[in-house]
Amino acid sequence: MLLAPNLQDWLPQDHLARFIVEAVEQLDLRRIENSYGCRGNLAYPPKMLVALLVYGYATGVFSSRKLERACYESVPFRFIAANQSPDHDTIAAFRKRILPELPDIFLQVLRIAKELGMLQVGTISVDGTKIKANASKHHALSHSYTSKLTAKLRREITKLLKLAEEAERKETPGGLDIPAEIARREQLIENIAAARKKIETMESQRHAELKAKYEERMARRKAREEETGRKVRGREPQLPSLDVNPKAQVNLTDEESRIMPTADGFVQGYNAQAAVTTDGQFIVCTNVVQDANDKNQIKPMLGAVEKLGRVSLRV
Repeated sequence: MLLAPNLQDWLPQDHLARFIVEAVEQLDLRRIENSYGCRGNLAYPPKMLVALLVYGYATGVFSSRKLERACYESVPFRFIAANQSPDHDTIAAFRKRILPELPDIFLQVLRIAKELGMLQVGTISVDGTKIKANASKHHALSHSYTSKLTAKLRREITKLLKLAEEAERKETPGGLDIPAEIARREQLIENIAAARKKIETMESQRHAELKAKYEERMARRKAREEETGRKVRGREPQLPSLDVNPKAQVNLTDEESRIMPTADGFVQGYNAQAAVTTDGQFIVCTNVVQDANDKNQIKPMLGAVEKLGRVSLRV
């Protein structure tokens, strides 16, 4: 420590941080670089900030404040930042600025890894995890519950109207603002009716998908019978029920999220899927779905990996 430390000596030659720095150096970021003006203080190099984000995402460090702290405490981050210390505001503003281009940047890094032989698409693991939405599960309404809740609110409105009649003869109990309470419940009824309509629209889409799959199976069955000249053995596929599922739900805060079962109970959220190479631990494909069942995501994820890498897969 008598001499200035050289961060080049502090990381193994095969460290992921070294690869990301080299990969980002090969990216064409002229559009981002040219977006900078000539005013203000000297900006941090865009490629350095991109490398920070890529390495942070690869190692599970997403928060701009954690990235700022890592530039002080973590050797790989200090190596990438060349011992500079961008603050969290700078990192957050830069990420927001290039957010539309981040998916393409990550894809380019994966392609460079493949060219360098670091990305070997051999054994791929596919798994999902439930991520909480920015919404409470208590704001979710099922199709059957909308009818019960609407009836309950209408009964409360009737009671409030009776109280309003009595208030003309005597003082309202507890200083209750009856018109405001009635207006609030009427607004709730309108919101519930809108939620019920959304549920029915989603169910119509689901019914259309079920019907399309049923017709496809029947068409394949008929084609096989015409080809062989014999009736296909086994039970004929039955068209699933096209009634509205009483348990079909929509959340009033985040209508795209769904109730998901987890080890800690049910949460309002999404099912995030990832396909990862078991050797290099590279995430090669991701997706976010509303289906809580991971089994239904295997074929779509493997299909996406096959298109990305232009390789044939064997399960």
